This record gives sequence, C-alpha cells and structure tokens, in this order.
Amino acid sequence: MGLLESWREKAYSTKTDKKVLGEFWSDYFMKEKGIYEILLQNPEEAVSGTVKELADRFGVTVMEMTGFLDGINDSLKVPNLIEEMEEDTLVSLDFDNEKLYKNMVDAKADWLYRLSAWNDIFDEEKQHALYIEAKKMNTVVKGKKIGRNDPCPCGSGKKYKFCCGRS
Repeated sequence: MGLLESWREKAYSTKTDKKVLGEFWSDYFMKEKGIYEILLQNPEEAVSGTVKELADRFGVTVMEMTGFLDGINDSLKVPNLIEEMEEDTLVSLDFDNEKLYKNMVDAKADWLYRLSAWNDIFDEEKQHALYIEAKKMNTVVKGKKIGRNDPCPCGSGKKYKFCCGRS
C-alpha cells in the first residue's frame, strides 16, 4: 500500500471513533499550520526533497507529510505524482501564492489563510480580492428561466412551447 493510500485510509476512516478522529485532525491542523508558517516566510523558495527529508525538516511524521503533500498538491506550480509516492520519492513544494491562498479559502481553512505571513505577500486589498474570487469559484449561477410563450432560444422564431419546449 502506498503512502497516500495509507494516509487517506487513516485520515478518512469510517471505522475510527469520531472523537479520536477529531483529535487526530486537530493535531494534524496545528502541524500543518506550522509548516505553512515556515514556507510563507520565504514564498519564492522552491523547497524540495524526499518525503522523508521534508518530514524530518518540518518535524512531522512521514504520514503527516503525506497528508500535507496531498493538501498542497493542487496549489503547486507543478503537481507531484502523489499516488505513487514513497518515503524516498523526490517532491517539490514550489507553490503558486495566489492559488494556495484561494485553495485555503475554498477549503474553509481560516487558520491558514489568516496567517499573518500573508500580509507580507499580499496587501489587504489583494487578499480580499483573492478571497472573493475563491468564494465565487464554486458558486453556480443559473440562467434566466425560459417561459412557455418566450421565443425559442434555438432561433427558430417559434414560441418555446411549440419548439424545443415540447416533451
């Protein structure tokens, strides 16, 4: 079983007691926050290494680093191949600042997108713009409903009820 599969089995287990799983996530989120605080101090540095090396560097277990890599992967300039990842797999943490911020907002991870380090990367106005953009990403906008007697949108010139609106 690969690292990612093991991580997901542990982190999203339906067999584990909810209280135990809640404590697991609470502990993980604090460690994740610590890693981001370090990474955001120098956001232009492309941190890389093996999964094991990065886990040691940030003071977490290989399994926790796997979870971190799973979470940040969509925010990287070049995503890692995390499905086949093992301890000795070389990975990169070269993230796109805007994409990372928006993904944190989308994940509702306020403990991450409200880190003070973001103030050194983006001004307040830019953070607000990214926040709004992230919130709009998953908003579904429905078009105006076509009435029975409206002209058919296909352009036939007929009423909708006599054209495409027929059942």
